[in-house]
Amino acid sequence: MTDAAIAPNRSPDQNHVPGLPLRDLAGFTHRWVDAEGIHAVEGGRSSGPTVVLLAGFPQTWWAWHKAMPRLAERFHVIAIDLPGQGHSDRPQGGYDTHTVASRVQAALTALNVPKYWLVAHDIGACVAFSLALKYQDRLHGVALLDAGIPGITLPDAIPTDPERAWKTWHLAFHVVPELPETLLTGRERDYVGWFLRVKALSPNTFDSADIDHYAAAIAAEGGLRASLAYFRDAAESARKNHDALAPGRGHLTIPVLGISSSHGSIPDMAASISPWAENVTGVVIPEAGHFIPDEQPDATVDALTAFIDHTRVG
Repeated sequence: MTDAAIAPNRSPDQNHVPGLPLRDLAGFTHRWVDAEGIHAVEGGRSSGPTVVLLAGFPQTWWAWHKAMPRLAERFHVIAIDLPGQGHSDRPQGGYDTHTVASRVQAALTALNVPKYWLVAHDIGACVAFSLALKYQDRLHGVALLDAGIPGITLPDAIPTDPERAWKTWHLAFHVVPELPETLLTGRERDYVGWFLRVKALSPNTFDSADIDHYAAAIAAEGGLRASLAYFRDAAESARKNHDALAPGRGHLTIPVLGISSSHGSIPDMAASISPWAENVTGVVIPEAGHFIPDEQPDATVDALTAFIDHTRVG
């Protein structure tokens, strides 16, 4: 990958997806890997260990903005917009998590990141699990936050009990052909706002500017299609995960941290992952719903730092 394929500073016309202004974070720089169509935000200590952050639905790299300044005190931090998120490209296909993982790894190679710690939430964690299966030698360890990983931690059946169904009902809705697009186009803010308010423990976790940003990312050209594609390709993601974990192909051997929350979607991430990995530890973040890095950024950073420090010493 040549330097010309990496654009640290584009012109204003190139910087944004139409209708989606860039959000800046002090001490961090926007980067684009043109060959992969990936947008990343980079900062922190260039000499420190690299921590790569992936976000999930319905968010962008901005999901990590509360945690990034503290992480940057010790680490070289790269927050990535997955394909279809934020300011990354919105390809027509290839949203199974193994295909996306290959694109993320190619982008990190282009950014001259030889080895790193991977931290990911929701759909980002689904991609991170597949990436760890494919590129285990590139990782020091991986932390996975409250995610239904296809074929791994994702329930086989969606509950119909109203006390639980509100957490997972969208998994079926998003895979229905055409209907979500028909119902959601023009109503993206209402839809995104519901997730951010209801699935966080406190409905005041996200302000209007946050909701506007995430809604604009999905409303921008190709955003809704790409967001739904991750769910529509979930069966393929599960198949590829199972193929990679077939007898004789081995489990994950790198350190894995499962991060759950007191009011999240997956009660025990560590227990859900442990059948597939040899070295799993877990932590539960109190007073948080699904959006752990937004709701409890300090506790999240503390858990990640302790995981990295313990693993490096060990």
